[in-house]
Amino acid sequence: EERIALLHSEAARRLLLIDGAMGTMVQTYGLTEADYRGARFAAWPRDLKGNNDLLILTRPDVVGGIHRAYLEAGADIIETATFNSTRISMADYGMQEVVRELNVEGARLARRICDEFEARDGRPRWVAGVLGPLNRTASLSPDVNDPGARNIVFTELVEAYVEATEGLLDGGADVILIETIFDTLNAKGAIFAVEQVFEQRGMRVPVMISGTITDASGRTLTGQTTEAFWNSVMHAKPFSVGLNCALGAKDLRAYVQELSRIADCYVTVHPNAGLPNEMGGYDETPDYTSSILREFAEAGLVNVVGGCCGTTPAHIRAIGEAVRDLAPRRIPEIPKRLRLSGLE
Repeated sequence: EERIALLHSEAARRLLLIDGAMGTMVQTYGLTEADYRGARFAAWPRDLKGNNDLLILTRPDVVGGIHRAYLEAGADIIETATFNSTRISMADYGMQEVVRELNVEGARLARRICDEFEARDGRPRWVAGVLGPLNRTASLSPDVNDPGARNIVFTELVEAYVEATEGLLDGGADVILIETIFDTLNAKGAIFAVEQVFEQRGMRVPVMISGTITDASGRTLTGQTTEAFWNSVMHAKPFSVGLNCALGAKDLRAYVQELSRIADCYVTVHPNAGLPNEMGGYDETPDYTSSILREFAEAGLVNVVGGCCGTTPAHIRAIGEAVRDLAPRRIPEIPKRLRLSGLE
């Protein structure tokens, strides 16, 4: 309770710093199949390399080390490594039965490391329990010849997200972050699930929502504009709404500005370090990314800043230093109207 009250008061007072990439940081460790398996999953019948969430159980030193590096770089909020920790995404590995444990342990690991830093300097750190976007979409057909076909339905989304949310809360997450949203219907399933868990437990924590604009059309993968996306999720009364992933900071400018104008909550942005190059790497330097985010802050557009794919602790440190002396965006008074959206 006290930590959540502090989150609200700190967000009103200053720009908050969220961490950077997990997946591209894991790649720097050069882990092998054996690292992913550990002793526990040594005999698992499927390949596990690349299942980064599983490292919470088999190499917590790696995940914890990345969390620690971001906290040392100045992050206020760190994200759990649970991006794919739902039954739906883990079915690829046949690992549906460890999903709850992944969420509990992912949140617990992040919380323990945050507590270490808090004990050191008395400054609160928050754990954002991550609900990722899934590898299936409720809005689009996987079959070009059958536009009505779906490989997932809303109730399945909700069940999967309920299980993940319960695990994250049990592990000590302070906030639930529904992120990298490319299909708003999936996100609505997540919101519905989170609300259901809050109701059952008679408690709530702040909810952060972050969408993904996939290309220069300024739309999400399922075709929504920024404003339409906000109208579709504003019923969640989130702590914050924002954009992450897909594009570099510079290309997100117009859409962050739009959110800043229409959202009656905090605005977050954690962009990639540019677009991936032909080798799949990311080229934007900490200086470059931080200078763009500083301009966002100077223009009064943002409340929480950080990084997504390709960003490192060096990026987060540079961003923190770039925005340290700047005031957070003030939440505008938005007139109450009936607001509807489809793709527009």
